[in-house]
Amino acid sequence: MSAETLLKPMHILLVDDNPNNLKVLSEAIQGCGWKALMATDGESAIEQTEYAHPDLILLDVMMPGLDGFETCRRLKANVITQNIPVIFMTALSDATDKVKGLEIGAVDYITKPFQQEEVIARLKLHLKISHLTRTLEQSVQERTAELSQSLQQLQQTQLQLIQSEKMSTLGQLVAGIGHEINNPIGFIRGNCAHIEKYVKDLLDLVNLQQQKLPHPAPEIAELVEEIDLEYLAEDLPKILVSMRQGIERLKDISLSLRTFARADISSKVEFQIHEGIDSTLMLLKHRLKDQGDRPKIEVVTHYGELPLISCYPGQLNQVFMNIIANAIDAFDDLHQNRSHQEIAAYDNTITITTLSDRQQKTVTICIEDNAFGMPPEVQARIFEPSFTTKPVGKGTGLGLAISYQIIVDKHSGQINCSSTSGKGTKFVITLPI
Repeated sequence: MSAETLLKPMHILLVDDNPNNLKVLSEAIQGCGWKALMATDGESAIEQTEYAHPDLILLDVMMPGLDGFETCRRLKANVITQNIPVIFMTALSDATDKVKGLEIGAVDYITKPFQQEEVIARLKLHLKISHLTRTLEQSVQERTAELSQSLQQLQQTQLQLIQSEKMSTLGQLVAGIGHEINNPIGFIRGNCAHIEKYVKDLLDLVNLQQQKLPHPAPEIAELVEEIDLEYLAEDLPKILVSMRQGIERLKDISLSLRTFARADISSKVEFQIHEGIDSTLMLLKHRLKDQGDRPKIEVVTHYGELPLISCYPGQLNQVFMNIIANAIDAFDDLHQNRSHQEIAAYDNTITITTLSDRQQKTVTICIEDNAFGMPPEVQARIFEPSFTTKPVGKGTGLGLAISYQIIVDKHSGQINCSSTSGKGTKFVITLPI
């Protein structure tokens, strides 16, 4: 395709207060197959440019009212018209005025009296330059968009690889630990009942002997006093009860480990969300306790009636872990450099609410804390890969990015964050049933 063909549909605005100049120029322009628009003053030129969007403007310098220089300034100050090429037509031979025209944004100038051949040649040149500029800008924009999309796809692929590797390694490790500690826990738990019976029998025997032999030998009396038999008989059953509670706690942890790291990467299964949240809280229980420089974090749960949902339980549990652990980190940071009075007066609370929408066929999980929240500039970037506000070694910036991918890409759900600086943060997760 030739340059002539490319330039034919062009519209050119002629601005001159001399009707004869307009007539001569419009005939020459129409002779090239272009469309001529005309204005006799600066105000009407600006108005026409805004609604007609000509491809080029031939602008006379000396006009009543707005002169060419002021008209050009206004055109270049307007976002709508600033990229349209302007060529000055001037009878001035002073180089200063020509430089002034170029400085305020004109691309060229034509000196009157003009030759039609020169005018047409310059118009063709600048129309071609304008066309090439637009084509180049469009190509750059398209290429930039392609590169941006490729970068985004690469980041998503990296996150998927990291997620798969983390879940595979974590699942094997945690499930292995849960399995390994389950056997000895079962053994100890089973023997506890026997120990409790044996201890009861021995204490009953000692008590009976004391009744039947009220005056024991001196050595026996000394030993009874030395071991404080009365306190021992009172405290030993309590110790056994505490041991049983500890074993039950270990059993719960073992179950939570296996629930948390479900080996279900390959396919979705039916799962009760509350089991995942409870197992996550069980694993984080040690971090929720009073830490000395930070009071206990109270977890309040408002569970609705949720149906089983088809999902990847291990991955959802990882999302719950990331969000709740971040809330705990926020409370840890909140109490740094605070007085004991301020720390004691603060009510650290994480509230977890669940509900289902039968009509929309969705379940919603809301996890909210009352720590210090986030400023808007941080909130806008929390789901970006590698973005973190934590110091080096404390966080990778991948937790929430992976959480976003798990909810949105893996489960076709939504995850949103709303935070008010100084008041707290709320994450809302919506999943299809």
